[in-house]
Amino acid sequence: MRVIIQKVKEAKVTIEGEVVGEIKKGYVLLVGFTHGDDHEECDYCARKIAKMRLFEDEDGKMNLSLDQINGQILSVSQFTLYAVTKKGNRPGFTEACDPEIANELYEYFNDQLRSYGYEVQIGNFGSHMNVSLQNDGPVTIILDSIANRQ
Repeated sequence: MRVIIQKVKEAKVTIEGEVVGEIKKGYVLLVGFTHGDDHEECDYCARKIAKMRLFEDEDGKMNLSLDQINGQILSVSQFTLYAVTKKGNRPGFTEACDPEIANELYEYFNDQLRSYGYEVQIGNFGSHMNVSLQNDGPVTIILDSIANRQ
């Protein structure tokens, strides 16, 4: 499981011109799954995101977590996080999880984030989405459930 975490001032997802998810200050999460991912990876990533301190305290140090600033989450499924680019110029997506399994994991992951008390807005799994955001910092963190646990 991979999650790209972007600290934002605001963000939204639109599908065919209609806003389906929108937040103010918080995190945009781009979420991807690979073969073998399960609830354990979702639990790990949700726990790390819930506790991560990316917001500045009064001294300008990244020391505050999402709950300390009353932030929100916009979670967007993104199978392209597992693009394979070794050969040729066209990415392959054989490392991305089967869509049915990925959708179940995505919903579970978002529920885990909500269990920490966060408001979680979402895109629409499998749809062509337009994501707009104002990155704050910019701060972008890559969270990989396997690489970070070794």
